[in-house]
Amino acid sequence: MSVDPVLSEAPTDAPASGTAVRAAGGPRRRVLRRLLRNPLAVVSGVVLVLAVLVGLLAPVIAPYTAEATDFGATLAPPGTPGHVLGTDDLGRDVLSRIMLGMRASLLVAVLAVVTAIGIGVPLGLLAGYFRAVDGVISRLTDLMLAFPFLILAVGLAAVRGASLGNAAVAIGIAQIPGVIRVVRSDTLRLKSLDFVAAAVVDGASDLWVLVRHVLPNATSVVLVQATVAVPAAILGEAVLSFLGLGIQPPDPSLGTMLAAAQPFAARAPWNAVMPGLAIMLLALSFNVFGDSLRDALDPRGSRR
Repeated sequence: MSVDPVLSEAPTDAPASGTAVRAAGGPRRRVLRRLLRNPLAVVSGVVLVLAVLVGLLAPVIAPYTAEATDFGATLAPPGTPGHVLGTDDLGRDVLSRIMLGMRASLLVAVLAVVTAIGIGVPLGLLAGYFRAVDGVISRLTDLMLAFPFLILAVGLAAVRGASLGNAAVAIGIAQIPGVIRVVRSDTLRLKSLDFVAAAVVDGASDLWVLVRHVLPNATSVVLVQATVAVPAAILGEAVLSFLGLGIQPPDPSLGTMLAAAQPFAARAPWNAVMPGLAIMLLALSFNVFGDSLRDALDPRGSRR
């Protein structure tokens, strides 16, 4: 008799019948209902959808290109005809550059999170399931955690050079230890449950148990970790670009916009405030949605 993996968010035992497997969509619907009942989750989700759409469509919907200049309207305040959010010192439209900068920030965040999850999840599974390699992986993780996130990202970016791709790789590598620890912890919990023991008794290989039983049930913690990692990546990209180690001009970036606005902070504060608000809104929305998703996936909450 083969044992099917538990697909609910709180696996405690293997499903007793095919009916339980067919009802696997139930927990997903409950999670969605819990998210929709949470006003903060709905608002943050809508903001994130709009931000992603703006990022994807920025080259099409932006009023101007990133480098289009209007030397007759330099440092124009918000509300200037043709420039809703004003212009910078070169007469470039702030709204257009924010849209294109959000696109770059989201791209770096996605690449960084994919890098962190692609490396961290397998290592976390191995560390949690095999005691023989747990010590080595855990010590390497502790070593990486000894360095603050931004210092590690800045160091890697400085070594590899300044570019969008290198910034994404540096931020992703800096986030790997957090992913490893979360996945390792959940793997230790899952491998002690009855459905994993039943699969082992049934003759399943270690690889089969990890891929077919442990990984699907660890998906929820990976998703929550990803929503936590994205805002950290957005802030990391802004810091690296602000320091000149991230996206390089003439490509727009929210971090480079903040750096360019420094000399004109007294005369044109909107040049710094607008991209700063964009960074804050993106990071806050991801954090709020991540907290709401974690609560929705909480098995104790789903029983209330």
